[in-house]
Parts: sequence; structure tokens; C-alpha cells
Amino acid sequence: MPVHVSSRDPHAVAAVVQAAYAEMFPEGDPLFVSRVFGWAVQAFRGELPGYQPADTGYHDLEHTLQETLCFARLLLNWHRAGSEPRLTRRCFELGLVAVLFHDTGYLKRSGDTEGTGAKYTLVHVRRSAEFARVFLEGRGYPEEDIRAVENMILCTGADAEPAQLPFGDESERLVGCALGTADVLAQMAAEDYLEKLPALYEEFAEAAAYVRDPESYVASYRSSEDLLRRTPSFWTDWARPRLEREFRGLYRYLSDPYPDGPNEYLERIEAHMERLRQRFGGGSGGGQG
Repeated sequence: MPVHVSSRDPHAVAAVVQAAYAEMFPEGDPLFVSRVFGWAVQAFRGELPGYQPADTGYHDLEHTLQETLCFARLLLNWHRAGSEPRLTRRCFELGLVAVLFHDTGYLKRSGDTEGTGAKYTLVHVRRSAEFARVFLEGRGYPEEDIRAVENMILCTGADAEPAQLPFGDESERLVGCALGTADVLAQMAAEDYLEKLPALYEEFAEAAAYVRDPESYVASYRSSEDLLRRTPSFWTDWARPRLEREFRGLYRYLSDPYPDGPNEYLERIEAHMERLRQRFGGGSGGGQG
């Protein structure tokens, strides 16, 4: 089973990712992981020019760190298994940038005084890709690398189809699917997932009021209780099939040890869903961010 790591501590998560990176790519840049984590921490703390600190209650830095940890664990097992396509150092590095930046679309620009970044829920994936592009252009990344990061981030969209995105090669697409997998599993497997769902509802409610589209999924929830009630069917009817189909069943690489060990992520999610079923019984699903 994976060793417990505090997802509230960027340094602790970075240490795990650094160990995975060094195992996979011993010739890699020993400062790369800490540098990219530093970028993400600066972004969420409002230390980058033109941006305010993150102010969303659910999509915060801890949320991103949870997904980054899951992402690194999955790809480490992929590498250890010798699976194809082989994971390249370039693609892992770009994927790390993508996972750490994939929710920067919730950040408000300086001078944006209306509400919180939650109002951008329905466009946050596109805004995250735009944030990454501008940031990486400013640091001299080549266009093909920026496009790869953008496509990886787009894999986290609720209706994304990684098979249809114009990745440069299958290693890039693999990393995009790994990011999409981590985006679903890490948050739902978090120990406090159920306790944090009311904060997610508040984000949805703000987004619904901002866009005023009664047909959007954020407008479909009547209350935090409604969100909790519908989460088990969200898992069984939308999330689990998506993990299998669009993201190619990569969740299996989170079994530890791979391939026959327990999958802590799935076990925690199923335990959460059982708690909700006991509380509410069945219920119809919907989207979650």
C-alpha cells in the first residue's frame, strides 16, 4: 500500500514525485521537480504577477497536490511494468507541469473583484490551458511542448475525448489519460472527500449564478444534500465508465504492488460510496468538477 503522504504539504508531495522521477529517469534534471512545484505554489498563493491567490474552497492547492501524487504513482507503476508506449522523460516532465497547472483556471486576475474563482467552473479547463500557455511561453518552452501541456490539461474536461485530441505522439496521449485518471480518482479517494462536497456545491452554485444557464450541470444541484445524494450514481454511471473507456483503464496501475496488490484509490472511493448509499439509498447522477 502507498505510504501516507500529507497532501497539505507541497514539500512532502514533491519529495515523493522526485523519488519517482529519479527512479524513472536517473539522468534527469535534479532540480526540475522542485522548480515546477515552486511555480504551482506561487500561482496558488498569488505570487505571480497579474493573479490573485486561489480563493475556491474545493479546488485549492491541496486538491492539486492530491492529483499530482496520484499521477506520479500511476506513471511510476506504468514505467516499472515496462508497458507500451514507453514513458519518456519529456512527457513525464510536461505532464507534471500539466497536472500542477490543470486547475489554475480558477485563479482570478488582478482587478477581478466579483465573487470567487468558482464562477469560472464551466470554463476553468480552457482557462487553465491558456494560463499554462502564457506561463510556458514566458519561460521559453517550444511550441510543441506547450501544445502537449495544453492537450494534457484538456483531458480533465468533463466531455474530453483523449483519443480525439491532437497529441504529438502516443506517449503524450498516455500522460493525458493518466492526468484525467488522477483528476477523477484522487479527489474522490481523499479521506475528507465527503466532508468537502458541500464546498464543491458552493462552487457549483456560484458558477450557476454567474453563467445563468439552467441546462448546465452546475445548475442541476438543488443543495449540498442533493450533491451528496447523487454522488454514488455519478461514480457508477459516469466516472467509473470514463476511467475504463476514455482513460484506457489506467487506474489499474494504481494497484500497489502492481498488478496484483490492492488499489487503495478504488477501495476508498467504494467505501465513500457505500457510506452515501447507506445514508440516502439510490439517486440519479450528474457532473462534478
